[in-house]
Amino acid sequence: MIIRAVERHDAEAIAAIYNEAVVSSVATMDLRPRTLEEQQAWIDERSGALPALVAVIDGTVAGFAAVSPHRSRPAYRTSVEDSIYIDGGHRGAGVGRALLAALLEATAEAGFHAVFARCVAGGADASIALHQALGFEVVGTEREVGRKFGRWHDVVVLQKLLGT
Repeated sequence: MIIRAVERHDAEAIAAIYNEAVVSSVATMDLRPRTLEEQQAWIDERSGALPALVAVIDGTVAGFAAVSPHRSRPAYRTSVEDSIYIDGGHRGAGVGRALLAALLEATAEAGFHAVFARCVAGGADASIALHQALGFEVVGTEREVGRKFGRWHDVVVLQKLLGT
């Protein structure tokens, strides 16, 4: 497995992984798949200080992880929120752990202080466990904040402080 920075030519593979989550799970609260152009714009937004990584196995993108701003107000600029998505054929093989560990390292090197994860309760138990295994702590639950597949969903909020 090779973990490297996301490149623009990864857009199609990343969109395929992400869009599978959109239509079949509550791993994301997006309701509409991303177009290739939207995925390219997402990559372009992360070409600066916001780390975005892919895991490549045998020449194929097996998963991706990235951070996004936590909030838009300037005082929050040292806090970010992570996202991690793994191709269905590579789940349970350590790809997520390797990606998240590398993302946390890159995020610390970029000067960020706090990383948050938002995981849908009951639909992202593996993601919650992964984050906890890498030092995240549950800091709260947002009740019925998302509606997908005709149901309300709670979101578990986890946090890890970097460099402390």
